[in-house]
Amino acid sequence: MNITKKNGVVVLYDTKKIKESILKANAEAPLEEMTPQMASYLANEVFSRLTSKNEIITTQEIREGVYQILIESGMLQTAECYMSYKKQP
Repeated sequence: MNITKKNGVVVLYDTKKIKESILKANAEAPLEEMTPQMASYLANEVFSRLTSKNEIITTQEIREGVYQILIESGMLQTAECYMSYKKQP
């Protein structure tokens, strides 16, 4: 699956990067614990949901997908930290 980045460059979806972003957000959420395995599962779930939509997706769609998965998983604080983390320049 391809991703169109903010600058218009098209790159391949990298589950590892999504997993790392989820773990970074979780590190900022002191009341929630997440294993690397859970972060991998969530990143793969985002991938599965997005591949059913389009061939090429945007970074915004990924951001929204990760947020939704975190909310559905009960990781509310991590979801908020993720959105704050992704809004930083």
